[in-house]
Amino acid sequence: MARMPSAERRRQLTEAAIRAMTRDGVPRTTTRSIAAEAGVSLSVFHYCFDSKQALIESVIETITGHSVTVVREAIRPRATLRETVAAGFRAYWDHVSAHPGEHMLTYELTQYALRQPGFEHLARRQYELYSDTYAELVEQLSRDMDFVLRVPVPVLARYLAAMTDGLTLNFLVLGDDSAWADILDTITDHVAGLVRDTDEVWTSDGP
Repeated sequence: MARMPSAERRRQLTEAAIRAMTRDGVPRTTTRSIAAEAGVSLSVFHYCFDSKQALIESVIETITGHSVTVVREAIRPRATLRETVAAGFRAYWDHVSAHPGEHMLTYELTQYALRQPGFEHLARRQYELYSDTYAELVEQLSRDMDFVLRVPVPVLARYLAAMTDGLTLNFLVLGDDSAWADILDTITDHVAGLVRDTDEVWTSDGP
């Protein structure tokens, strides 16, 4: 077996764990099945991850990164803020539609962590990661497009995390439906409306 830097090997095992957990579920996924999925020995797995907590945390961070990457690429500034926000939501939703099993896994990870003694902090970390990621995206977009929000960034970030979380679960339960396009449009209008226009900023802040 070719030698591989430990960080790269951890990424390989994490992606293998995501595939195995998506296919078999979290409780039925074992270290042996993950090692087999990655094509490595058990000793390599245990060298890279010294506990199941470490593996679960890596899976949570990586699986969140999958969605963030496509959204980050999609929300480059466009002609209007609404178009930019709509592109971000559409990219996220396309990822949900294309990878429903992976998104279902995120909920299973939450439940697993909450029910497993000593793992509760991983569920909290998972949802903090969602909010932190939205805060980073909002702040970057605010700088790029030079707008001012009506609400604090942490409030909007947590709102976006809760909204997409609930909408995704709703989709996983109910399945595909033509109503999703209208729902995303409604959410886009609401989020775009949380930006103060130039005249309002001037009036409230004074000359």
